[in-house]
Amino acid sequence: MLRATRTSMQPKVLVRILGGLGNQLFAYAAARRLALVNNAELVIDDISGFPHDTWYLRHYQLDHFAILCRKAKAAERLEPFSRIRRHLLRRWNRRLPFEQRRYLVQEGIDFDPRLLDVRPTAWMFLEGYWQSEGYFKDVQSQIRKDLIIHPPTDATNLSFADRIRQHQAVAVHVRFFDNPNSVVDAIGNNVPGGYYHRAIRAMDARVSGAHYFLFSDRPEDARSLIPLSDDRATLVHHNQGDANAYADLWLMTQCKHFIIANSTFSWWGAWLAKSMDKVVIAPAFEKRVGSCSWGFKGLLPQEWLLV
Repeated sequence: MLRATRTSMQPKVLVRILGGLGNQLFAYAAARRLALVNNAELVIDDISGFPHDTWYLRHYQLDHFAILCRKAKAAERLEPFSRIRRHLLRRWNRRLPFEQRRYLVQEGIDFDPRLLDVRPTAWMFLEGYWQSEGYFKDVQSQIRKDLIIHPPTDATNLSFADRIRQHQAVAVHVRFFDNPNSVVDAIGNNVPGGYYHRAIRAMDARVSGAHYFLFSDRPEDARSLIPLSDDRATLVHHNQGDANAYADLWLMTQCKHFIIANSTFSWWGAWLAKSMDKVVIAPAFEKRVGSCSWGFKGLLPQEWLLV
């Protein structure tokens, strides 16, 4: 029996997943597109990106979605000694032209159109967040199918979903990267003060009878930022913790309109929502340093409103 030659084998894209849920989704979507357009197999490294995350303690969360590709085997994760082997591969590949690299690491944060022209012929490792729909917009119908969320089954979430569907529901997300006082002082990584006031005025001008559902990692602190009476705002506070992030994201997608934070989590809540006439409002500032980069080239779809 003749062995298949390397050139006759199906190419393979191995994506290293890391970060929070929003960034995991971006990494997957960019890799899925790269595999699709090159008739390559997509393989997910769901392990190596998390053991050394000692600050945020993130874990792999894409099992909550309708993703069908397989997980990487130990050898495909470059085990054993994966940290050393990855370091050496990164250093070597940085010396090569972008299109010839087999361990491809994102450079900078702006949308990089070079990724769209990459043509893997054997195996390729992909690492980075790739935070732009530009990396997968041409295959977005497939991405939306892959990223259908398996809904939570508990009574609390199902009851909240029913309530959301009964309103002109606007999902409002407040993400605290720093102490909540940083929002007021416009210091640090939180969204600058006044954003939610402006965003709600802009939403009320466009959506009649809007009811606001507030999502946050610190719900009580977030509620104090929202200038609405209790009859117009509902605090969603029961899905706390990283393990329940998918449930909050699913509830967000049941809403019709969105006021997102400077966060890839609510970016995806807005993007995945099926509402055809949705209004999406996003922070208009730009930030390239600190723990939260925002407003860089390619991050926000053109049809979203910046305030």
